Amino acid sequence: MEIKKELYYTENHEWVKVEDGTAVMGISDFAQSELGDVVFVELPENGDEFEQSEQFVVIESVKTVSDVYMPLSGKISEVNEELLDSPELINDDPYGEGWIVKIDFDDESELDELMNSEEYAEFVDEE
Repeated sequence: MEIKKELYYTENHEWVKVEDGTAVMGISDFAQSELGDVVFVELPENGDEFEQSEQFVVIESVKTVSDVYMPLSGKISEVNEELLDSPELINDDPYGEGWIVKIDFDDESELDELMNSEEYAEFVDEE
């Protein structure tokens, strides 16, 4: 299981990377391995706005259907439309080509509520 040091993580196994005031997010390697083979991703629309912890994406795998929660409050600035035709990118490269959305987020202090890589590793070990 890979946990990238430069990312923030949520208790729902989403990851966040901040780049020039925009947050790129996806689900962690742990989450994709628990889901199994991803077969469908229901994405939001560009411009949709969500609050932190609000459900906003659905991922369907051969095993289950899982909700994905907004890691930071903000507006969707870009969705990874590659996932519509190739949802398996989430399994193949969860921290790269398998990213889900980019978010213009409102409140940088919300990052303080997320876990760093060490905290996330401990959290996963306890599950």
